[in-house]
Amino acid sequence: MADRWATFDCYGTLIDWNGGIRRELARLFGEDRADRLLTRYHELEPQIEVDDPAATYRTVMAQALERLASEQGVELAPAEVDSFGRSLPGWTPFPEVPAALEESRSRGFRLAILSNSDPDLIGASIEQIGVSFDDAITASEIGSYKPALGHWRAFEQRHGRLPDVHVAASLFHDVGPANDLGLPCVWVNRLGEDRGDSRPTREIVDLRPLPDALAELTSS
Repeated sequence: MADRWATFDCYGTLIDWNGGIRRELARLFGEDRADRLLTRYHELEPQIEVDDPAATYRTVMAQALERLASEQGVELAPAEVDSFGRSLPGWTPFPEVPAALEESRSRGFRLAILSNSDPDLIGASIEQIGVSFDDAITASEIGSYKPALGHWRAFEQRHGRLPDVHVAASLFHDVGPANDLGLPCVWVNRLGEDRGDSRPTREIVDLRPLPDALAELTSS
């Protein structure tokens, strides 16, 4: 049987990205402002990535934090500007993730990460997950941030074809581009969002049903 590839977004899909960012926001700005600033961070980060697709993810996070601080009238200590980058290696996977990935591997799937991140940060997150991946493609390696198609094109160059299935939590960064490429996509809707005009092939609330979903989507 030919290799079956499942590609994954990492942060928000496998690793609790919102939890990691929110903890730092609460520490820096106070618990009462953390939720509001998390929403604002979601707006700032994609803008910075579009403006400077060659920037490392550490730089993107630092710039977003500095803009948040400026909007709040807060002057960050120089050592705090990289607080997201320093804390990210300790951000933890969602509880069901390791078992779901291991089960997917046991069914013959090769696993790859396509992430808007840096190689060292993804390496640390893979250690947190505790499951091996066959490939990882990061934005700072290729000079492109999702929802641009650079990650999928880089995967295609490395492996001679696109993946069989893409798995992600973000409609904007991942499901939309997968739709554009005609790829089957499993949307991990942890937040109970409205899918809007996006067209995920499967919708799950966490990764527990993932092995069966991958098998169904690649059965033909």
